[in-house]
Amino acid sequence: MNVIKVLQERGFIENMTHENELYEYLDNGNASCYIGFDPTAASLHVGSLVPIMSLAHMQRNGHHPIALVGGGTGLIGDPSGKTEMRKLITKEDVEFNKIGIKKQLSNFINFSGDSAELVDNADWLTGLGYIDFLRDIGRFFSVNRMVKAESYKLRLESDEGLSFIEFNYMLLQAYDFMKLAESHGCLLQMGGSDQWGNIVAGVDLVRRKLQKIAFGITFPLITTSTGAKMGKTANGAVWLDPEKTSPYDYYQFWVNTDDNDVARFLALFTFLPTDEVEEAKKLDGADLNSAKSILAYEATKICHGSEEAQKAKLSASANFGVRIIPDSILPSSDVERGKSKNQVIDSDINDTTPQTSFEVSRLESGIPAFKLYHEVGLAQSGSAARRLIQQGGAYLNGIRIESTDYIVGSSDIENEEILLKAGKKKFHKIKIKM
Repeated sequence: MNVIKVLQERGFIENMTHENELYEYLDNGNASCYIGFDPTAASLHVGSLVPIMSLAHMQRNGHHPIALVGGGTGLIGDPSGKTEMRKLITKEDVEFNKIGIKKQLSNFINFSGDSAELVDNADWLTGLGYIDFLRDIGRFFSVNRMVKAESYKLRLESDEGLSFIEFNYMLLQAYDFMKLAESHGCLLQMGGSDQWGNIVAGVDLVRRKLQKIAFGITFPLITTSTGAKMGKTANGAVWLDPEKTSPYDYYQFWVNTDDNDVARFLALFTFLPTDEVEEAKKLDGADLNSAKSILAYEATKICHGSEEAQKAKLSASANFGVRIIPDSILPSSDVERGKSKNQVIDSDINDTTPQTSFEVSRLESGIPAFKLYHEVGLAQSGSAARRLIQQGGAYLNGIRIESTDYIVGSSDIENEEILLKAGKKKFHKIKIKM
C-alpha cells in the first residue's frame, strides 16, 4: 500500500501538493522526505509526535526519512503560530539540544546505516553570504505573497508585530528544502498545518532553481475532543525525555485519554493495524478502558521501550487495581492481558510511581502534610496543598487526610514507605531510608 494511503487512513494528512505526482514519487520506493525540528529545548514533547510518527511510517514503508534540526533557523525563531518573538538561543544551546533530540527520535526511527539521517541546517546557513543570498534566493520571493501567508498574518496583526529577522524565516526554510533536494535527492517536505506557506515556498523554490517537482504534506493540528492543545496538561508539557516526564507519568497521560479520543489516538500514536483500530471505535464501558490501557502501553513502549511500558502498567495496577484486558481487544498488541484480579505486584522491581527518598530522621519531628505535598510536587504551592486537603482530595496510605494541620510522622511509615495521593490519579511514593 502506498504510504499516502496509510497516512490518510490513520488521520495524518490535512493538505498535500501535486497529489497524483506525489503518489508516483512514493510508488517508486526509497523516496527521501524530511521534517524540521526546532532545537529550542533539549527534549521534544507529545505535541511533536504526529510529525515523528509520520517519519516512522515513511521508514516502515520503505522510504528514507531525514530529520532536519534547525541549528541555523533556530538562531532566528519561526514566527509560525506565535504571537510574540521567541527568545533567541545560542549556538551552544543548539548543540546541546541536538543531542537530546536525536536520542528521542532514535526511539521512533532507525538511524543505523543509511536507514535515516539527522542533518543540521547550520551546516549551510551559517556560512551564507548575505548579498549572494539576496541575489540568488531572495529575488524569487514576492513580499506581497509572503505577507498573506498564515505564518506571518498572526504576527503582523499582533501588538508586537513581526521583526525583520523573523521575516527572513520563510526564505531560509525554502532554502533548506532546495539544499536537501540538491544534496540528498529529497523532494518531499512534511510539517504541521502552520507550515503550509513555508512548505509551498520551498516547493516553488525547488522548481525555479532546480527545475524539479517537489512536494509538500501538512498535518492537522491535533487537539483533544475538548479542544485542548495536544500534550498540554495542568502540569505543563508532556515530554519525551524520561528525565522530564517519567515513563509512568507518560503512561498515565495516555491512559487518561478522553473516551472520544481513544480510537483517533490509537491510529495516530501506535502502529496497531487500522482494522483493529476501527473495531475499537465500537467499544464502550470496561472494554473502552481496556483500549485506553493498550493505547498507554503501546505509546509508552514506542517512546521508552517494552520494559518501561510494562513497569508503568504494573505500577498503575498497583495504584488503581489490575485491569483484565480481553484477548479480543486490539489483539496485535503484546500487552499483558490474562492475570487474575488477585495478582501480586512486586513493587520493588516494577513500581515506577514517582518517588522521593527521605531519611527517617526527617520524620521524627514530623512534617506538615501540606508542606510535604508541595515538596514532592503533588501541589504547586503550600496554599494549593491546603485547598486540596480541605476539599478531601489528599490521601496518605489510602486514608483521606482530614485536617490541614495533619503532621506526617514516623508512625505513618508502612513497609519503609509512605504513599501520597492527590485526587483520583496522582500518586507519589516516599521511600524511607531507615
